[in-house]
Amino acid sequence: MPKVVVFHAGKEEYALPIENVVSIEKVEEVRSIPHLPSFVRGITKVRGELIPVLDLSDILYHTSSESLKGLFLLVIDTETMQVGLVVKEAKEIIEVPVDSFTDVGLLAYSKTNYFSGVINLEDSMITQIDPNVLVKSLDGMKEVKDYVNEQKTHQN
Repeated sequence: MPKVVVFHAGKEEYALPIENVVSIEKVEEVRSIPHLPSFVRGITKVRGELIPVLDLSDILYHTSSESLKGLFLLVIDTETMQVGLVVKEAKEIIEVPVDSFTDVGLLAYSKTNYFSGVINLEDSMITQIDPNVLVKSLDGMKEVKDYVNEQKTHQN
């Protein structure tokens, strides 16, 4: 059975495949970067690695988390780069029966093409996000990647 990490962003529960999640961290110091989209909160160091910090509430609902205090960072590995997603709460890791996955009609909608399906459980429905599609679909990620690579070069 596939495993997913369940977390809160906005008022909903979402899931990411466990194989994409590197770690779950408390949000520490985030250095902001000017002239990037509002969903990019800045960059931070996690275990010696510089990673961009993306506000998932801003991406999904266009409402920024005012303060990062008390929030969590899901560090995820994608085909493009490693990023940190700011989330309210990382709830749990669950095994999902294959027959509980449902394709979503919203998948055809270009603005939410990163939703890979819905997990139907007895007491809840959780939207699963494909982190590779999410990062590729965000405007400005090329600039973010270039900036992080430039900072890494100056660090060495």
